[in-house]
Amino acid sequence: MNRIRILSVLTADTGGISMFYREFDMSIVNKVLFIVFDGLGDRPIKEYGYKTPLEAAHTPNLDIIASKSICGLSNALGRGIRPGSDVSHLAIFGYPMDKYYTGRGPIEVAGLGIKLQHGDVAFRGNFGTVDSEWNILDRRAGRIRVVDEFAAAIDGLSIDEVQIIVKPGTAHRAGVVFRGKGLSANVTDADPHEEGKPVSVVTPKDSTDEAAFTASVINKFMKESYEILNNLEVNKNRSKSGALPANFLLLRGAGMYPTMPTFEEKYGLRACCIAGGGLYKGIGAFLGMDLISVEGANALPDSNILNKFVTARKALEEYDFVFTHVKATDSLAEDGNAEGKKAFIEKCDEAAEILRDLPNNVLLVITADHSTACELKAHTADPVPILFCSHHVRVDTVSVFSESAFANGGLGRMVGADVMPEILNIMGKLHLVGA
Repeated sequence: MNRIRILSVLTADTGGISMFYREFDMSIVNKVLFIVFDGLGDRPIKEYGYKTPLEAAHTPNLDIIASKSICGLSNALGRGIRPGSDVSHLAIFGYPMDKYYTGRGPIEVAGLGIKLQHGDVAFRGNFGTVDSEWNILDRRAGRIRVVDEFAAAIDGLSIDEVQIIVKPGTAHRAGVVFRGKGLSANVTDADPHEEGKPVSVVTPKDSTDEAAFTASVINKFMKESYEILNNLEVNKNRSKSGALPANFLLLRGAGMYPTMPTFEEKYGLRACCIAGGGLYKGIGAFLGMDLISVEGANALPDSNILNKFVTARKALEEYDFVFTHVKATDSLAEDGNAEGKKAFIEKCDEAAEILRDLPNNVLLVITADHSTACELKAHTADPVPILFCSHHVRVDTVSVFSESAFANGGLGRMVGADVMPEILNIMGKLHLVGA
């Protein structure tokens, strides 16, 4: 590493003079550790003295990192826009949704290792619970943790010469692909995104024969798959034991795989993705990042965060850009579990101790894709914290890792499209504009 010694002269009150050398590492930033805490931001909660779970949490390590950073707030899609995790991540990485987003399904199945073919229509699915009239009792079947048996039971169905591929994802989730001739992604969701409502009949969004045919196939699939799932012995046993049966696959986010540059083609940075959730693995795969598995990283509250951070540090030896995703801050908030979210943030902070002494050639970026409010159990358009920690940034006066503290940071308010240019600037990779 390149180092420089600078002579400093101090004049004491007594008139004496002392001299010492300060040594600085002048290595350029050529590595990025990029951590996204899903749904990290929140709203004030009365029980916490009108603090957010992040503000109420004990976060000494994240506070130290913040004190060595330039900080601010960010809205992935802009102010007043309530983002989903898929489009917010794409925005943060510099892939605008109007150009590259075709639906959540293709991202989800990419994370499960399904290779889409031309003409395939992909969906994201939840294994949920419905009654005999298809009224939704629980969209996640009681947050069931493993759905392999349910996915296997309906994988490979063929309807009107369309093959249906169903692969289990993380917890209650699944990736679904409809493969055949004459299909369209221009159809509505079957999932109404709300419990207590009936499953939605899928309808075409346009007047094409392809959209009408696709909607018909999906509706037939839902009927056939329900009959299979509802009569599985494992579901009968779950009902007998008082557990919710996973007797329906709720589909949403139809899309086809778009043509797009990889992350390395776009930025010249070799990248990898470390994530437990299928969607976030999918985002990594979508962008051509290598996927790295971590033992114990399962996108749930008991996920091994320390192992994830250790793996991320190790990956910096081989990769220029390491995207690391942490999920449970979001899912706990969606369940309205403020205390769980606060405790999980504190767990993440303990693991973050190993992020305090990264090599000087590494830029640490910590942010979130969106806020998730515990009281609403939903995503909001509220801004999220973002920091850039490096010896090569102008450190501001922020010393606490929280939404309110970061409002006073040197970055001010950002949008997702600002993030990668800021990273490239710190790395000295921006092109000069003008002479």
